[in-house]
Amino acid sequence: MSKNRFYVTTAIPYVNAAPHIGFALEAVQTDVLARYHRELGDDTYFLTGTDENALKNVQAAEKAGKDTKAFVAENSTRFEDLKEALNLSFDDFIRTTEDRHVKGAQKFWEACNPDDIYKKAYKGLYCVGCEEFKTPKELVEGKCPEHGTVPEEVEEENYFFKLSRYQKQLEELIEKDELKIIPETRKNEVLSFIKGGLGDFSISRSKERAHNWGIPVPDDSSQVMYVWFDALTNYITALGYAQDGENFKKYWDDNHNRFHVIGKGILRFHAVYWPAMLLSAGLPLPTEIFVHGYLTVEGQKISKSLGNVIDPFALAKKYGTDPVRYYLLSKFSPFTDGDFSEAKLKETYNGDLANGLGNLVSRIAKLAEGKEFKIREGKLEIDEKYRKAFQNYRFDEALGAVWQGISFLDGYINKEKPWEKEGAARDKDLQLIISHLLPLTDYLSPFLPETTQKIKKQFQGKITPAQPLFPRLS
Repeated sequence: MSKNRFYVTTAIPYVNAAPHIGFALEAVQTDVLARYHRELGDDTYFLTGTDENALKNVQAAEKAGKDTKAFVAENSTRFEDLKEALNLSFDDFIRTTEDRHVKGAQKFWEACNPDDIYKKAYKGLYCVGCEEFKTPKELVEGKCPEHGTVPEEVEEENYFFKLSRYQKQLEELIEKDELKIIPETRKNEVLSFIKGGLGDFSISRSKERAHNWGIPVPDDSSQVMYVWFDALTNYITALGYAQDGENFKKYWDDNHNRFHVIGKGILRFHAVYWPAMLLSAGLPLPTEIFVHGYLTVEGQKISKSLGNVIDPFALAKKYGTDPVRYYLLSKFSPFTDGDFSEAKLKETYNGDLANGLGNLVSRIAKLAEGKEFKIREGKLEIDEKYRKAFQNYRFDEALGAVWQGISFLDGYINKEKPWEKEGAARDKDLQLIISHLLPLTDYLSPFLPETTQKIKKQFQGKITPAQPLFPRLS
């Protein structure tokens, strides 16, 4: 019997700066989904990468006094380094300056219906931060609401894509959940935008305005592709779309689970532009788009200009990878904005991990030291709640179910007092306790992969004491 296939991607972030905690949240959420599906036995492929062809990358390189190519390579490496810092299990990392992407993006342009692409002169207000043209009604007091900057007035001749042609089709696909957008509030937001009327959008820039940086438009060397048009194709170029490769056929063309994890600020690109482009090129659409909220710091959006950027590398080094993963997944709703606080991270570490899971494992190991138990396999009472939480992408609720199991074991130990018993009576208690503890680690595995490996190792064969999993922080 063939396995189910599950293809999951993060958005690809700009490399105008090193990664911050906001992208770390998305990377960890996607990693948990990938690990969960692998544990279900699904043939899973997890992709991430970096978006390198943006004008904002060029401007950041110029500001830093560096060559653009060297600058984006340096920052791209920092994003790839998150694999170790956050224990990410991605199968591939795509850079949009790679040859496989350049060729794939150009192939995709040529695959689009020729009637959907046309050239015209126009004038518009462009936000470099969003890499997007804005209409006056989208601005707040003349500024981009996302970046708080005044857009630049641009006038030139570019290629346009007939987005308006796909309005009805997109509306129907989203309403019927053939393109499922999670949560429902984001689905309604997209439908409202579509029903408001879709205008065609510019898909190229003059080579001059792009500072000679970007992917050349096929058969027109005076233009480079609009960064979003090229960036969105990464989801298929990484799979070998340019060569019609096996991974492209397996995970995109012949797969019923094509899943994007994105932040709310880029919903329109993924739920409107990208599906329309795929329809034009005659390719399958993503099946689901999961939209998370933003992390804020003291109520403010994380921003380099505000100086409130949180470094995920420093956090992982200070608190450990699994505690950072746990905090991001357990203490924030997956769908709404949440306020990041290092004080709350520390409080969570001591409360849930040091005093909770860590203390429980230590107690059990001490009680069962030198003994060996045959572990009874089976589902725990939390199983249904845990699976349902995952089906709804409620990572916080899935972890809540696991902590119910931890509380149950703590309560059982306190009630039964196995340390006061001897022989068969004590062993009976320990058998039950360990037969609950080890399945609990299976439920924890997608979230805290390093910790669960340590617990399993400690309880394999003869049980031995070990260093505390989470030494308490003062």
